[in-house]
Amino acid sequence: MTHLSICQPNDSATAKRPATPVRRALVTGITGQDGSYLAELLLEKGYEVHGIIRRSSTFGTERLDHLYEDPHEHRPRLILRYGDLADGTALSNLVLEVEPDEIYNLGAQSHVRVSFDQPLYTADIDALGTLRVLEAARQLNRRKQVRLYQASSSEMFGQVAEVPQTERTPFHPRSPYGCAKVFSYYQTINYREAYGLFAANGILFNHESPRRGETFVTRKITRAATRIREGLQDKLYLGNLDAKRDWGYAKDFVRAMWLMLQHDEPDDFVIATGRTHAIRDLLELAFNQVGLRWQEFVEIDPRYQRPAEVDLLLGDASKAAAVLGWRAETTFEQLIELMIAADWRLARRERWIEQQPAAA
Repeated sequence: MTHLSICQPNDSATAKRPATPVRRALVTGITGQDGSYLAELLLEKGYEVHGIIRRSSTFGTERLDHLYEDPHEHRPRLILRYGDLADGTALSNLVLEVEPDEIYNLGAQSHVRVSFDQPLYTADIDALGTLRVLEAARQLNRRKQVRLYQASSSEMFGQVAEVPQTERTPFHPRSPYGCAKVFSYYQTINYREAYGLFAANGILFNHESPRRGETFVTRKITRAATRIREGLQDKLYLGNLDAKRDWGYAKDFVRAMWLMLQHDEPDDFVIATGRTHAIRDLLELAFNQVGLRWQEFVEIDPRYQRPAEVDLLLGDASKAAAVLGWRAETTFEQLIELMIAADWRLARRERWIEQQPAAA
């Protein structure tokens, strides 16, 4: 497998600027689901894309491998750099060196259930990490205008005050993750109002894809359904089956991120499909597609239940439709079909490998 090269400060990837200026974007969390789809979109639009990844002894760039360009053959437009949302000084230095036209802050500890187990780490990365990015953008903004997108979350609504939720719905977060995102949301508005920074919040409802991490409930279900169908797994253990979410396709949602930074004025937008489904509905749809009844394979494990649950999320994205011209293009049914197809291919490959004779 080919892995992307990581650029060091002042190397040829940034030292040699093209004669014709191109738009330059800096993306935190680029190796995640949203980051990989956003990188694809930006590259298609002709951007030079710089992604921040944390130093690790193993590569974590699998979602980006298909975008790889050999830096020894020509000047790449996708450049990965080491950085960390916990290191404000290095982050500021990197932003000032790259001089992006747009910053997309997608990096986070994004698993809500895990945030209960790691609340301090979640607050440091998801709340203070955003503040570090905003401060770096403020410093760059003194030199040249930069536009910043902050990945806010429907988890900020938590125990919802109204249905559906809009940009005016009060927040009542029910997890350390949700609380950290509320902090980031208001800091983004504060930097916009106090310093004139072009900073926009995207309040994104749940968005999934075949690239979703396998510990998230949607992917956990589609992986399990296909693996059970192929005889690779016996049971699926879940928590609350009654929680309802507004699920969309991540590839649709990253387009909304980009549109927010192309708008004349910075603003905050709910991004959602306007439809909600219970986890039971997801199970029904996923297992039906592989010809199984989910009730025969799913068991409840209290360890997967949250100490404080968010029962219902349903977004109203009419403002995004009116102002940005954005609408979700992929239905819930189409999304699960995409995920099942991808995971079934993966499960069949796993089964084929398992059936190969052991090497002598």
